[in-house]
Amino acid sequence: MPIPEDVTGYEIDKDVQQELQSLPKGLAEDVAKNLVMVAKLIDEDPEQAYAYSKIALRLASRVAAVREAAGFAAYANQKYSEALAEFRAARRMTGSVELWPVMADCERGLGRPEKALDMAGAPEVQKLDKAGQVEMRLVAAGARRDMDQVDAAIVTLQSPELASNSVQPWTARLRYAYADALLAAGREDEAREWFAKVVESDKDGSTDASDRLAELDGVEFVDALVDDEDEEKALAPVASDEDADDADEDVDADAVDADAASGERKDADER
Repeated sequence: MPIPEDVTGYEIDKDVQQELQSLPKGLAEDVAKNLVMVAKLIDEDPEQAYAYSKIALRLASRVAAVREAAGFAAYANQKYSEALAEFRAARRMTGSVELWPVMADCERGLGRPEKALDMAGAPEVQKLDKAGQVEMRLVAAGARRDMDQVDAAIVTLQSPELASNSVQPWTARLRYAYADALLAAGREDEAREWFAKVVESDKDGSTDASDRLAELDGVEFVDALVDDEDEEKALAPVASDEDADDADEDVDADAVDADAASGERKDADER
């Protein structure tokens, strides 16, 4: 697949570059460039990212970073079985537990929320950093909701991280999940309060909390931008039925006049 000229392969993390040093130089460069393309496209064009990941996988399937990238590309395309297999392979190669939450979420995607909950209670969770533990809590709450256990999901999300006033990278997502669970449980006042807290912490606008908050407040948004063509149509006078009848009568009168004139010319010719 085409690689833009400005992609060098050195855009990837140094840890990944170090992993690729086990490959011949030319091969390592090719793999690195494909991994860069995966990272560039995985949000805006996941199908293309998946295609680049398959190339990298074909070139260097024994590199853990490649297996991990292939897993995330498959995950972005909802190919959960394939993603889980790649994540497991990467974990075997590195011994790291950092992929544990996303592996559990793959189990949810495969319709196995009970398995995800089992993973949430496994010893591996205690080895995760704070961000990983919060992510695992989100996955566990999602699994509870998959099983229609909304109240249990709410309890699962209640944690020191949720109560903290400090804003961390995971804060907006954690608060959003909590607000959404409250709303699903019919606790609208509390949900509104937490959606407002999401807005406060979501500086990048990564969630639609502001829209959800406005919806709870009964605010409706109207698109003020109207295409020129639509505007012309809106401003054009609408003909009434009476006007249409008058127009038809005018057409009929013109037709009669034309026929009369034609007859006069025919008589003149005959004379």
